[in-house]
Amino acid sequence: MSTNPALNQRILVIDSNVFFAKRLMDALKAHGFDVTHCTQPSYALTMLEWNAPTAILCATNLREMSVYELPRILHSDAATASIPVMAMGDGGEQALMEAFRAGCDDYIDRRRGPENIAAQVRTFLLSREEGFRPTQMLESEQTVLEGSLSHLDLPGVVQMLAHSRQSGVLYINAEKLDGTIFFHRGEVLHAEVGEIIGNDAVVSIIKNCNGLDRGVYKFVPGTMSATRTVFRTVTELMLEALREIDEERAANDGGYK
Repeated sequence: MSTNPALNQRILVIDSNVFFAKRLMDALKAHGFDVTHCTQPSYALTMLEWNAPTAILCATNLREMSVYELPRILHSDAATASIPVMAMGDGGEQALMEAFRAGCDDYIDRRRGPENIAAQVRTFLLSREEGFRPTQMLESEQTVLEGSLSHLDLPGVVQMLAHSRQSGVLYINAEKLDGTIFFHRGEVLHAEVGEIIGNDAVVSIIKNCNGLDRGVYKFVPGTMSATRTVFRTVTELMLEALREIDEERAANDGGYK
């Protein structure tokens, strides 16, 4: 029998909703994690010096301190800089990008329920140890792009590949879209969709996958692009795509009624 990779890994849950936190802790323990719960981020920070967790799972709706402040605080201290922060909230794509822009390592939709959240935490930690391999880690029927915030959404997949510094090519097929994005140690080197290449291709792929409830992706590690056509960061490209989506939505809302 193989060993449980979650053993000896401790998750610090920061959430003021005690009832939800209890259910989440039970789900995490079922995956083999040791779990500590705290309702106040400021108190949780004092615990890190003498009992650092493997990862922090923090709600976004806290009044005292925002989860988006945690990465800056942790990264300023060499003793805590390597602790990943996973934000947990009810938002949409904007909340996802706000979390990544603030330095969070992942964003989880708490509406998915404790069991699914616990499974995503386990998958996230596995990806940090072994490298993100979607086609190896997930069953074929799970490679459907569905939901707005799970790690299977295209922005989440791209961001995860960047954070885990992967090299390879990501193939995306969603309805009429066929695109490819090439990575080298987490940086996007080249992208193409139809006749579009480079920065515009990445933005186009993200825009056209937005709101789709079906689509498949496959990441093949090791494959490299010979030409560099992308010169912006992953976060910049994500934000540009979301800005254009918002502008187009606003334009449509102001059209004929």
